[in-house]
Amino acid sequence: MKPVLRQMTSTPEYSFLVRKDVGNDMLNNWHYHPEIELLFIKRSVGTWLVGDHIGHFNTGDVVIIGPNLPHCFRHEYDYVVQRDEAAGETVCVKFVPEMFGSHFLNLPECKEIKQLFAKSCRGLKLIGRTRDSVAKYMEGMLCLPYGKKLVQFLAILEEIGDSKEYITLSSNGFVQEHSDIDRNRIKPVLEYTFNNYNEGITIEKVAAILHMTRQSFCRYFKSKTNKTYLQFLMEVRIGHACRLLVEEDINVAETGYACGYNNISHFNHQFKRITGKKPLEYKRDYLNGEGKNNM
Repeated sequence: MKPVLRQMTSTPEYSFLVRKDVGNDMLNNWHYHPEIELLFIKRSVGTWLVGDHIGHFNTGDVVIIGPNLPHCFRHEYDYVVQRDEAAGETVCVKFVPEMFGSHFLNLPECKEIKQLFAKSCRGLKLIGRTRDSVAKYMEGMLCLPYGKKLVQFLAILEEIGDSKEYITLSSNGFVQEHSDIDRNRIKPVLEYTFNNYNEGITIEKVAAILHMTRQSFCRYFKSKTNKTYLQFLMEVRIGHACRLLVEEDINVAETGYACGYNNISHFNHQFKRITGKKPLEYKRDYLNGEGKNNM
């Protein structure tokens, strides 16, 4: 599953990047880069794909993407087309771990930061007070001179490393080792799934996109993503169902139909398998504030 390689534009004046993106500037495709990325979703909702993890992101989320970890953020349409205060907005910090030097990272005081860099290779979603604190610091960095940006940045890394308030996203078995040509082949399948998850998708249909037999496609997809295509499709559908349940005034049956399920019993079963809760339980807990930090 090869993303497009994107490297940070470096300058002699700065060792890392702090950037705000608004509206369609947030658009991105399936890509990777050698830098570690710290991203604060100030205002947007959508679906993210990080390694072999797929989930739903919300306003307020903060995620750490490690070096060369493929990822994609698909923001809901309204957030990327607005031109006013309703437009989506993110704050991004990008840096190469080598900017600190091996001697600095091997200091005993930097043990937690060094461990954090290693764990970021699977993608980390911040939660709890650490998430809220880091989001506030990241937004504040935009207005600081770069010397103070660096001091603030080190404080952020130390806080994350000390708190351990984060959730690992991609599985340990996900390895990005295939050739660029080989991994690019699967991109049309991902796009087709994101655009047609609410329709009657079959393995034969997606296999045909790559001109493969069903059996060959199933082996190929699992070798590239560490999961079956049906599991991937289920995660896409349930991710969108979570959003509909908490944002739209529709019932469980309508939610299931809108996400491609014709059998509501099957929808309920798969929803609980992914989230650990029945749809109505999920909606109730979210509205009561219990699920907002863990989606």
